[in-house]
Amino acid sequence: MDIVFQWLLLTVAVAAGWLAGRLGSHSRRSQTSIADEESVRDRLQFLFTNYSDQAVENFVQSLAVNKETVSLHLSIGNHFRNKGETDRAILIHQNLLARPELPGRYSPQVTMELALDYMNAGLLDRAEALLHQILGDREYGREAAMHLIELYQQEREWGKAADVARTLTRGDSDPGLFKSLAYITCELSEQALKRDDRWTAQKLAKEALEYDRSCVRATLILMNLHIRQGGFREAGKESLKVFDQNPEFGPEAIDRLMKLEHEHGDVGRLGKRLRKLYEKYPSTSLLLALVESVERSAGRPAAIDLLRQELEVRPSVRGLLRLVELAGYEKGMTTDEGRLVSRIGHLLLANRPVYRCVSCGFSGQQLHWLCPSCKQWETIRPIQGVEAE
Repeated sequence: MDIVFQWLLLTVAVAAGWLAGRLGSHSRRSQTSIADEESVRDRLQFLFTNYSDQAVENFVQSLAVNKETVSLHLSIGNHFRNKGETDRAILIHQNLLARPELPGRYSPQVTMELALDYMNAGLLDRAEALLHQILGDREYGREAAMHLIELYQQEREWGKAADVARTLTRGDSDPGLFKSLAYITCELSEQALKRDDRWTAQKLAKEALEYDRSCVRATLILMNLHIRQGGFREAGKESLKVFDQNPEFGPEAIDRLMKLEHEHGDVGRLGKRLRKLYEKYPSTSLLLALVESVERSAGRPAAIDLLRQELEVRPSVRGLLRLVELAGYEKGMTTDEGRLVSRIGHLLLANRPVYRCVSCGFSGQQLHWLCPSCKQWETIRPIQGVEAE
C-alpha cells in the first residue's frame, strides 16, 4: 500500500505541478486552464475513492499552498462536499485555513467554504461562528449574512434572523430580501400571538407589511387579531385584502372568511361581493362560497343552476361533488349512484396534494409559508386544476 500511495502522490504532484505551470505561464488562456483544472479534479476524485481519509490528508498536506494552487484545494474540497463526502471537504478546508502560507486575501473565501461544510454536516454552532467572522468582508459579507439567515431559520431563531436581515436591508434593495424579512417578522408576530401579546403581534404584523406590502401572512395575522378582539367585520375586510396582494392565496382568504361568517355573520349577504371576486379571480373555493351564498339568499335551485353553468366553463371535482349533493337534496332523495359518485370523488381528493411550491415542486396537504425543500418564502401556493382550484 505504501508503494501504491507513493505512486499516487507522484502522479498527483506531477498533475498539480503541470496545472500550476499552466496557470502561471498562460494566464491569458483562462478557459483552457479551467478545463485543465476540471480534468485534474476528475482524476483526483477517481484516485481518492480508493484511499482512506489519512491518504487524502497526506496528499493535501503535501500539496503546496500559494496563489496558483489555492483554487485547486478549493475545487477538491467543494467537489467532495457536492458528492456528500462532507468529512473530507472539512478536512481539506481546515487544512488549507490552518496553513500559514495561505495568502491573506483567500482567508475569507476559505472560511466561507468551511462554514458551508459545517452547515452541510449539521454543525451549526461552528458554521455560525465562522460566518460571523466574515460578516464585514467586502466580498463575502453579504453571502455570509444570507447563510446566517438560513441557519437561524433552520434553528427557528427568528429574532437573530431578523437582526441580520435588517442589517442587510440598510444597503440592499433586493425585493427578495425584504420579503424574507417580512416573513421572519411574521414568525415573531405569531410567537407574540401565542403569548397573547396582541399589541406586539399587531405591531410586528404591520411592520412586516412595511417591508413587503404583498405579505399575505401578515394580513391573515391581522385578521386573526381582529377576531380575537371581537372585530368580526374588520376581520372580514382584512381577509379580502389578500386578493389585492396575491390572488393565488384567495382560497385561503375565502376559507377563513366563510368560517367567520358561519360563526359571526350572514353568508347570504356576501353574494354581490363574492360574485365580483369570482369574476375577477375565478377558483373552485370562491365558486363554492358563492354558491352557498346564493343558496342562502335565493334558494337551492338558483344555486344549482349557477354551479352547473360555471362547471361547464371551469370543471372541477369539488364542484361536481357539490352539484351531486345539492341536486340530491333538491330532489328529496339520494340515489345509490349519487352516493357512489360522491364516495369515489372524495376518495380521489383525499390523498391529493393541495399545495405545491412554484419554485421546486414540493407538494403536500399543508400550507408552509417557508418551503421545507427549497427554503424560500411564499412559494407554496394552492394547486390549480380540475382536482384542485
